[in-house]
Amino acid sequence: MNKEKAQNIREGLTADCSKCFGLCCTALNIIASSDFPINKPAGTPCMNLQSDYSCQIHSRLREKGFNGCTVFDCLGAGQVVSQITFNGQSWQDNPETGQKMFRVFSLMEQIHEMIAYAAEVLSYDISSALSGKLTEKLEELQNLAKLGADELLSLDLIMYRFSLNELLTAASNSIRENIIAKLPGDKKIKDFYHARADWMGKKLKNKDLRANDFRGAYLIAADMRNTDLRAVNFIGADLRDADFSGADLSVSMFLTQMQINSAKGDVKTKLPAHIQRPSHWI
Repeated sequence: MNKEKAQNIREGLTADCSKCFGLCCTALNIIASSDFPINKPAGTPCMNLQSDYSCQIHSRLREKGFNGCTVFDCLGAGQVVSQITFNGQSWQDNPETGQKMFRVFSLMEQIHEMIAYAAEVLSYDISSALSGKLTEKLEELQNLAKLGADELLSLDLIMYRFSLNELLTAASNSIRENIIAKLPGDKKIKDFYHARADWMGKKLKNKDLRANDFRGAYLIAADMRNTDLRAVNFIGADLRDADFSGADLSVSMFLTQMQINSAKGDVKTKLPAHIQRPSHWI
């Protein structure tokens, strides 16, 4: 698969709430916290969801304490489940269908996330062998997204995620090793490995962190202002309240919209092409 096609697939994974039946506002379980002012069990519509599936406080979500709503992103899973998997049949019209729809929504989110990662890495310079395997995996995942509801509910996504993770890790390591080899000094790839590290609140302002591996790392409230984060692997990292003001994330790997929505930044923050600048950033 050529890079342009892969990039188009990745950039196309965006939510279109106008074509969704308010699934994130209904299917998800919400617990009162600093991100939500209410408790809401899964399968129950949010108090702010209107009959046309729009949110009556959409422009005031953060003002009303619903910060979590401004962070969430389904990567387009909502409209696919609503319009394709269930052929435009709403849970409002058929409560029994609704329970199945809510379960499928969770699965489709995961499938879209895997599609996003596979498509993204295919837009990078990787070996033809890895590219071939990832292309096959991407096509396999795209076909999963086309399955009917019952078929989707019978899937074991752990198997798909495990095999994809192996390919993503191999591609990430290859890309990062090439960058590290060009950096000054005698540096080894192990020096850039911080997977699952606890760097909560760590002061990293103005640092050169190119090609570091932050898979699954805790970077909550880390100070990363004006930091160079190109070629960094952020898959699964917790970036809540991390400050990326002025940081260069332009070619960071495996960043999601949800991760960026949960972080802080400004107009000088450089983001990948598939990431939109959050409206609540200063």
